Amino acid sequence: MQRVRLSSQQAPVHKLGDSQITLSPKFRLAVMQSSLLNPSTDLELTLRGESLIPGLPDDVALNCLLRLPVQSHASCKAVCKRWHLLLGSKGGFFSRRKELGFKDPWLFVFAFHKCTGKIQWQVLDLTHFSWHTIPAMPCKDKVCPHGFRCVSIPHEGTLFVCGGMVSDVDCPLDLVLKYEMQKNRWTVMSQMITARSFFASGVIDGMIYAAGGNSADLFELDAAEVMDPVKGSWHPIASMGTNMASYDAAVLNGKLLVTEGWLWPFYVAPRGQVYDPRTNNWESMAAGLREGWTGSSVVVYGHLFVVSELERMKLKVYDTDTDSWDTIEGPPLPEQICKPFAVNSCDCRIFVVGRNLHVAVGNISRLPKKGSCNRKWSFFVQWQVVDAPESLSDLTPSSSQVLFA
Repeated sequence: MQRVRLSSQQAPVHKLGDSQITLSPKFRLAVMQSSLLNPSTDLELTLRGESLIPGLPDDVALNCLLRLPVQSHASCKAVCKRWHLLLGSKGGFFSRRKELGFKDPWLFVFAFHKCTGKIQWQVLDLTHFSWHTIPAMPCKDKVCPHGFRCVSIPHEGTLFVCGGMVSDVDCPLDLVLKYEMQKNRWTVMSQMITARSFFASGVIDGMIYAAGGNSADLFELDAAEVMDPVKGSWHPIASMGTNMASYDAAVLNGKLLVTEGWLWPFYVAPRGQVYDPRTNNWESMAAGLREGWTGSSVVVYGHLFVVSELERMKLKVYDTDTDSWDTIEGPPLPEQICKPFAVNSCDCRIFVVGRNLHVAVGNISRLPKKGSCNRKWSFFVQWQVVDAPESLSDLTPSSSQVLFA
């Protein structure tokens, strides 16, 4: 296992944006319309004779500057007026990155303070392994962090926070919030049809699905719905057929898999449902799949992996042909990563965020199984640990999402 130490007690957490500042629509429009290389604005007219980097064409210099890690922006803004113009607006900075085709992954972690319960988002730059913050979500103060469900459309740089629960009255929410990386701001979307907490969610073909969960009196729901994020409207879909809250969910082969998870003691086997949007139909989950789903899941190489919370925190993979789970080769989850977990993936890497926001990065490799004639795979994992700064030591993860910017 490779261990990466990239921060110390003195390491600051840098801000992508100041959550205390509320911009008026007029000011936002002015910021979005300003362009570094567009000489039509008054500011650019005054800076036309100033090079971004002396001796380099502006397009080459811009390509270099857009690779600067966020933690260096504060000092780099002091270099000259044009650098200040580029780096002074994080929304403009990431918009330009998108225009030039930059696609670096960032890990967004929805966390809460373990003493006060206050929620916040922390962002790990997966290229430079540095932490940053984003503006606070516009929602109630006293909420249960685990009641929300978060999903993302990674290559569009957007994430959604849905539902939730007011913690002091156990009241579910129909809240829907959208964060856009290129604008570095939150937008309130159309409310869900049904207020719910602890429900299943997932993205299939760009559509956001929500199913089951708890209602106002903590009764379990069977209702399900879908939102088109472009239109911002929710529509009902077929009911699940059984009332259940969700422990975990995943999208595999174009279907939404929902499990209620094991409860201790193991008196009753967990239930599970599978939704196919092509037929708008739910069916019961295969017995082996639901009974072996003992942790948080991700999909890598088109296979369902689970970071198990029971079997010494080993990583295992589901075999659809045999309806069974196989423990993959490699060490267990590093000891520094303590429950509860928030798990996500990008390409062939799995990111497991534990208490205090320490992150284990699991690199998954695969080889064809020996003697297999039907394209069976053997998987192997190698872990490395990214330590979080001391300033994040009081935070516990609830969810994590990968966005590209």
